[in-house]
Amino acid sequence: MKKVLLVRLSSLGDIIFNLPLANVLKNNGYEVTWIVSEKGIDIVKDNPAVDKAILIPLKKWKKEGFSIKNLIEFIKIIKDVRSQNFDVALDTQMMFKSMIWMKICKAKRKICLKYGREFSSWGGTEVIDRIPNPNFSKNIVFHHLWYAKYLGLDGADNVKYTLPPANQETINKVDQLLKNVDKSKPMVVISPATTWRLKHWNKDNWKTLVNAIKDKCSLVFTGMESDKELISYIGGNNFINLAGKTNIKDLIEIFSRAALVMAPDSGSAHLARATEKPAVISIFCCTPPTLYGPFGDDKKYFALDGNLKCQPCHTRKCPLEGKDAEQCVNYPKPEKIINIVNNILQNSKHSV
Repeated sequence: MKKVLLVRLSSLGDIIFNLPLANVLKNNGYEVTWIVSEKGIDIVKDNPAVDKAILIPLKKWKKEGFSIKNLIEFIKIIKDVRSQNFDVALDTQMMFKSMIWMKICKAKRKICLKYGREFSSWGGTEVIDRIPNPNFSKNIVFHHLWYAKYLGLDGADNVKYTLPPANQETINKVDQLLKNVDKSKPMVVISPATTWRLKHWNKDNWKTLVNAIKDKCSLVFTGMESDKELISYIGGNNFINLAGKTNIKDLIEIFSRAALVMAPDSGSAHLARATEKPAVISIFCCTPPTLYGPFGDDKKYFALDGNLKCQPCHTRKCPLEGKDAEQCVNYPKPEKIINIVNNILQNSKHSV
C-alpha cells in the first residue's frame, strides 16, 4: 500500500472541498494521512477516507506565542511526519504554511501547482503547470481532483463526500437541542452568517424570507455566539436559536436531519452539502457560485447570486463607490428564494 500525505490545514470549507480527493486516493489503495489545523480536525479525524489525521495546532500556537512546550510539540510533530516515509505528498493549500510541511516531510514525490501563493511551489519536486479555474468556470472540488488525474488514478472525476459518523454523545446532544422542533413539518435550518462581511445577504431579505416560510416548516437557526444579534434581527429568537451552542460534529448531525439548509457562501453551506442529506440553498454576493456553490442534483442544490455585472469580484472590500457599492448583498431578491423553498418543501420528507 502506498502512503500519501495530504497537506490542507484550513479553512473549514476548503477542507470539505478536499474530501472527494481523499476518497479517490483511498479508493485507489493509498493510505491517506492528512495534515490539518484545528479548523478542520473534526472533519478529518475518524473520516472513513482518512487513515491518520495529524493536528497542527496553529490557533493555539498563535494565541500562546513561543514557549518551550510549544517548541517541543512542534518538534514531535516534525518527527512524526518525517518518520512516515510517504510515497507522495500533495499540497492543495498552496501557501507558505503548507509549503513548510512539504519541505519537512520526506516524501519521494512532492506535488504542487505552479501558480500557488507565497512561493508555495518551492515545496514541490513536481510542479503541475496548470492555472486553477481561471474563469471560475468549474467547482473548486474538480480543481483539487486534478492531483488525482496527475497521478493517473481511477475515478479521478468521482465526487464523493464522507464525514465522520456521529457518536452517541452527539446524537443525544442534538436530540436535546431539537426536542422542541415540530416534527409534523419539514425542518429548515438557516445559518445566515460567515466571516466575510460582503458574503452576508441583506438582513432584511432574510427577514422577509423567514416571514414567508415560517408557517410551512420548523425553523432552526445556527451560528456562532457573535451571530446572535443578526439571528435575533431576522427573527431567529421566535424559533429554535442554536447560535453558540453547537460544534462541527453537532452541525453534521443537525444538517443530516434537515429537509433544507440555507446559508451564504460559508462553511455551514459546504458542510450541509457534504452530508448529502438535505437540500441546500447557498446565496452568493461577492464570491463566484460556480466555484464554491453546492452542485449535483439541480433540484436539490442551489447556488444563487444577483447576476450583477460586478459579480463576482471575489474581494473582501467592494471595488465600487457611491450608489453602486456593495449592491451584491441585496440580491437575489427574497421572492426568488421563497419560490425555491416552497418547491422544496412540497416534496420534502419530514425529518428530525
